[in-house]
Amino acid sequence: MKTLLHRWRGLNEWLKSLVLALVLLAALHLLVVRFVVVENTSMYATLRPGDLVLVERWPLVTGLDRGSIVVFRDPLKDQEPRWRRPLMVKRIAGMPGDVVELERADLRVNGALTTAPPAATRAFLVRLRSGASSDGIRRLLGLPDLPGLGGSSVLEVPLNDSLADLVNSLPEVVDVAPMRLATGAPRHLFPFSERFAWNGDNYGPITVPAKGDTLRITTANLPLYDRLLTIYEGQRITHAGDSLLLNGQPLQYYVVQHDYYFMLGDGLHSSSDSRYWGFLPADHVVGRVRWVLTGIGADGTRSGPRRLW
Repeated sequence: MKTLLHRWRGLNEWLKSLVLALVLLAALHLLVVRFVVVENTSMYATLRPGDLVLVERWPLVTGLDRGSIVVFRDPLKDQEPRWRRPLMVKRIAGMPGDVVELERADLRVNGALTTAPPAATRAFLVRLRSGASSDGIRRLLGLPDLPGLGGSSVLEVPLNDSLADLVNSLPEVVDVAPMRLATGAPRHLFPFSERFAWNGDNYGPITVPAKGDTLRITTANLPLYDRLLTIYEGQRITHAGDSLLLNGQPLQYYVVQHDYYFMLGDGLHSSSDSRYWGFLPADHVVGRVRWVLTGIGADGTRSGPRRLW
């Protein structure tokens, strides 16, 4: 300690100021705020690709709310060091302990119908006139060059009702219509089991695990909790005949050690969220998004700061 203090005193004032500034910036980054650029359309049009958002870190201590927009580490990249995991941004649809259900694309939480955010989008089919280009639509909506948006007379575009009216007014557009609701039970949705016949528009009900909850674990519902137990909470699941074993002991009940969230994108039909990868551990959350510092407005021009709510 004395050696470090002696070396510090021996530094010139300019270098001391630089070191203190770097320490302050690191502290702000870890504890107060950080900045993130939105990279996809999963929250369109609440957040557009290219938006620079300010992420508040203190809600990790003071608490998050249902409906909060948060940035978090990709839960499917847990094999990577934490600092290398990609960042994602979604909205909290279910808090720990909530029962979440999508019914014909309408969100219900604990049995009550939840009003969708005003900017929430769904997939629309946009039919263009023969020979018309989709470039004008992409510029108007601030969309990147996504596969399937060019070289076709029919486009699949994330829109809300007001954006659909705007696109429908363009001279190159013949009509705009919402896509039909999903049918069937695709196996690529969490929990990837034929026992759970869900799809992207009709999903659940599913209970979001909370710290201290006691789960009854069976071979039938294990797909719901397998990743939670083995990846997020570090347990070892095996079996002996028809019986499940937890770390070598018979498994019937398990007490959850951490809180979890159920995440959805405002662009319901263009979002990889909890319907596809399951529960989000609370310790994966980086912070809450409340401000867009700069982005692309509805007319395609660069916009200034705006508060999300």
